[in-house]
Amino acid sequence: MLSKLEGRKLYKVMSACCGSAFMLYGYDAGVLGGIQTTPQFLNAIGNPKGFFIIPIIASIYNLAAAAMSLAVTLFGMQLGRRKTILLGDLFVCIGAAIQASSYSVGQIIAGRIICRMGIGCIASAVPTYMAEMSLEARERGPEVCWQVALLITGIPVAYWIDLGFVQGLETRPYLWRIPIAMQSCFAIFSAGGLLFLPDTPRWYYYHNRIPEADAMLARLHGLPENHPIVQTQKNEVLTSIAEEDNAKFNIWNLFWDTSDYQVGRRLRTSFLILFAQQFLGINMLVYFAATIFLHLGYSHFLSGVLAAVLNTVFALASYPPIWYIEKIGRRAMMFWTSIGCGICMLVYVVLTTLPETKQNVGTNWAAVAIIMLYMIIFGFGWLGPPWIYGPEIAPLKYRHIAGGLAACGEWLSTWVMVFGGGTGIEAVGPKIFIWPLLCCFIATGYVWFYCPETTGRTLEEIDYLFAKQHIRDRMDDMGVGQAGDRRRSSAHSVEKKEVRPFGAQQIENIDTTVTTQV
Repeated sequence: MLSKLEGRKLYKVMSACCGSAFMLYGYDAGVLGGIQTTPQFLNAIGNPKGFFIIPIIASIYNLAAAAMSLAVTLFGMQLGRRKTILLGDLFVCIGAAIQASSYSVGQIIAGRIICRMGIGCIASAVPTYMAEMSLEARERGPEVCWQVALLITGIPVAYWIDLGFVQGLETRPYLWRIPIAMQSCFAIFSAGGLLFLPDTPRWYYYHNRIPEADAMLARLHGLPENHPIVQTQKNEVLTSIAEEDNAKFNIWNLFWDTSDYQVGRRLRTSFLILFAQQFLGINMLVYFAATIFLHLGYSHFLSGVLAAVLNTVFALASYPPIWYIEKIGRRAMMFWTSIGCGICMLVYVVLTTLPETKQNVGTNWAAVAIIMLYMIIFGFGWLGPPWIYGPEIAPLKYRHIAGGLAACGEWLSTWVMVFGGGTGIEAVGPKIFIWPLLCCFIATGYVWFYCPETTGRTLEEIDYLFAKQHIRDRMDDMGVGQAGDRRRSSAHSVEKKEVRPFGAQQIENIDTTVTTQV
């Protein structure tokens, strides 16, 4: 049945399968949080005594996911985007089974590592898969923002499920195993659909599997293979691949890139933009929210409630970018919200470091409010855009590397911020937030000077954006670049008669223009 789907229906199924995998990513990050301190869980794994045992169990996934993301840069192009996600789903099912049946610290750690290896595959491949399946530039940003919103939603889902099962642990001490085992439900749903779905047309074209690529491109458009719209996009992709074959790259380009196609700069940016995301302080607030509220003088119960509300606000704030990212733009959203996050951090540091004689109920609640505002601003501008920006600026030949480097940057910086931040909160209190405060404004400068706007451009036109002038001239002669800009301007200038997916929505109006260009 899935093999017969095309157009919007096909894309929705792909989105659902990838969305389930990304929600699994968030669920996995949060599921142990509501269980790891219960006596029943601790008894089951032998009541470990070491101070660092539980933190290691909870956070080992960061390093495992970072290592697997780097591994994807080696095999991702050969395996393909779809099979990389399927491999991730398989790892998660195995890891979930090991964790849910754990009776020792070693077993639970092994399960966490295997699970997070799967998440490394998923996080590296899902944004690339959906970006390459989005045939219109305006579809790409909202789709990846949707995937990331599902990721964040998975975290409170895990906490609420944990809360429900923890209530019955007194009479049924095995119940903690069920939420952990439920990770496999997301993976099975994702894999069940992807098994019957194809890889991306761009991946097929790159491997010279032309008939499969043509058929897939036509299915996405919901048009015959010989239709001018399909043939025009095919020509653009093949032209871009031919140009990328001339792009020479070596490891030193990651540090100093003067090449014609700026491959090194683009891969470096893919890593740094998500590395910077965590240095804005988001996971310090998510991981240590309850501790932060305790330091403000609130009870354990109220601190837990406020932490839950904080995560819920964060999840809700991750949805508006789906509708606004194409209107505002990736660069603008990251630039202005990094300033907003920096201002919130500044106010928070001032409020929480006032002399004790000036701290009162009002200043404490103001600090809570400013943290909530920070979460809203961050969720709007720095959650989705970095995830889409990295894969979309990378050349097709290196897009799997960009996805792996981006995910690796995310987890390496999370490791640094969580462990450094956790230690800092205990050592110096709220003053530790001066660290992410400074990083917010550093990120503002980085986005302004090193991240050109990509909104509204096809993946092939983004290659043109980074190419040097003599390469742009050659691409213009081949029909990429300014030709693409002219086609897009023509398409946008006509009246929309019918809403249809993936470039087909204006076929009646632009057939003449496209046929002339072909």
